[in-house]
Amino acid sequence: MAEKTDQIRFSIVIPAYNEAAYLGPTLQSLQRQDYPRAYEIIVVDNNSSDATATIAASYGVRVLHEPEPGVCAARQRGSEAARGDFIVSADADSIYPPGWLLRLETGFRDRPDVVAVAGPCRYNAPEWWMKALPGMLFALVHTVFVLTGLVGYVSATNLAVRRTQFPGYDTTLTQGGDELDLLRRLRRRGRVVWDRDNVVFTSPRRFVRGLLYTLVFSLVVHYLLTYGLNRLTGRRTLGTAPAFRGPVRWRVRGRRRLLVSVTVMLAVAVGLITGAGPVAASGVVSFLTR
Repeated sequence: MAEKTDQIRFSIVIPAYNEAAYLGPTLQSLQRQDYPRAYEIIVVDNNSSDATATIAASYGVRVLHEPEPGVCAARQRGSEAARGDFIVSADADSIYPPGWLLRLETGFRDRPDVVAVAGPCRYNAPEWWMKALPGMLFALVHTVFVLTGLVGYVSATNLAVRRTQFPGYDTTLTQGGDELDLLRRLRRRGRVVWDRDNVVFTSPRRFVRGLLYTLVFSLVVHYLLTYGLNRLTGRRTLGTAPAFRGPVRWRVRGRRRLLVSVTVMLAVAVGLITGAGPVAASGVVSFLTR
């Protein structure tokens, strides 16, 4: 990185909850960027019980602490402390190619109307479906962007925002808040640009419980449903998804969990269609907490 006396161009914000097993290689890749200007790396320790904060400090990066649990709260804490011209959203389990920051810089160059630059991610050593599903998603995002100029999805592991146009995170949200909701806010402020060739590589740990769990629970329940209900109610009606920190496979209780999830989703859908959104949300909370 450039000397601290230089004007900081990028502030890379990494939320971290028990990331001791992943954080080191991530920071190494960020500190090896082929970027000639100054940038800073901010790790926000979000109540880790392992050596996450110690490891981050050993790399000489800025380490902040956010007691409020949740990725949006952690990203907001880091963004508020950022000193760069651009705030970059990154993850603690990802590897960033040497030319990543320079490519982000190019996306903003001579384009004052661009408020954000986003790119895709790929998974390290994935099974076939781990490669196929994200591949199809990002291919769709790119196609829509080429045809319409609109970006329909951004990954929080690969996103840079112009600081003067940064809208902040809704800290009442959990999953989806640092992607879908931030993108919704950014589009109101200017152009969001998609760069399909600025790829980063991330851990497939969120997929370790299998294809069915990923589609039903990770995507529908913990992401889309949680984001929708929390936005609807204006509070954390549904909380943060379980953290994946090891190779745990989902096998024994699969059918039961699937049945419960489908039942809950149908109940919520009926409630929303009939105009009983808050009542449906309250029912879900009671069901999940009893």
